[in-house]
Amino acid sequence: MPTASRTAPAVLAAALLLAACGSESASSGGEGEGGPVRVEALCPSDVARDGGPSSSEPSVRPSGTPTALPLPSVNAVAAGGVKITALYAWGPKSGCAGVGNSADFEITNQQTETVTYTLTFSFLSASGGAVDNTERTVEAVGPGRTVKGTVVVGERVDSAPEVTGVQVIKVRSVPEAEASSASGTCPESGMHLYADEGDAAMGLRAVGLHLVNCGTRPIRLDGYPKITIQDEDHRPVDGVRILRGTGRIGTGLGADGGPRPVVLRPGEAAVAGLAWRNTTQAGEPVNAPYVRVRAMPAADPVTVVPELDLGTTGKLGVGPWRKDETHRDSADGTAAERP
Repeated sequence: MPTASRTAPAVLAAALLLAACGSESASSGGEGEGGPVRVEALCPSDVARDGGPSSSEPSVRPSGTPTALPLPSVNAVAAGGVKITALYAWGPKSGCAGVGNSADFEITNQQTETVTYTLTFSFLSASGGAVDNTERTVEAVGPGRTVKGTVVVGERVDSAPEVTGVQVIKVRSVPEAEASSASGTCPESGMHLYADEGDAAMGLRAVGLHLVNCGTRPIRLDGYPKITIQDEDHRPVDGVRILRGTGRIGTGLGADGGPRPVVLRPGEAAVAGLAWRNTTQAGEPVNAPYVRVRAMPAADPVTVVPELDLGTTGKLGVGPWRKDETHRDSADGTAAERP
């Protein structure tokens, strides 16, 4: 299913450290050499856990002593602008409590605009199976710019196999100007727009599009969000019918009925549903990660990543905007303050 939670759960969530972490006094795993090395860098042990945000400030902890692991030759080739440059095993005696493995990587924006990336890494066992999958976001990478980072997973638990490799299994990119948000600084549009984690059962998929009025003026909605389906290269996908309503996709999806005017006061929210089936019969299956959404005809577009696996059905149902009565604003009940 779409979004981060559809990746296999991590033993401990990874964290991305965007600032370079110093230099090594010996060859890294990227050189294909093992053995202990002294990393003149700060331990990646104060990273956020369980999917929380990582700090952009470096740790004040002393350097650790991990073991550099060799990288397979396949990792020498950048995929989607991402290249893994080193892999380390930390362990209980490394000086970084709770850290099992880390990998250094570089990402180069090969596009012509500033982009926010979502990267999925898989830490592998000797058999090639996934020991731990984890997802990281790299924000606002300018055209032609290369950013270095580190991704971290926690110590192995129970009988989990040792990590001997790592690879990038998915790269998703969204223009920074179209990045979705669920909270934080209120965009100039005065609204947060994002997709939820969705639900799947027996080939039926359902994802909610959420709009939160984080501004200071009412927002008026009347109708359906306007969407464009895009493939991995952000090209529009042809041959898919966009249906108004989700009744022809499945029942009980909460998006039945026609549109009604919705007025959102500051702090209030609305939701619209996307629904599809991944049935595959004769023909070429359609897999399209991106959906470009305009909340209303004159609104600026926001790109979400619901990972549409439409099979050969050729249909996507879109429900009308309706007020989200379950939404609760910040603790004090007020709308997020705009800059």
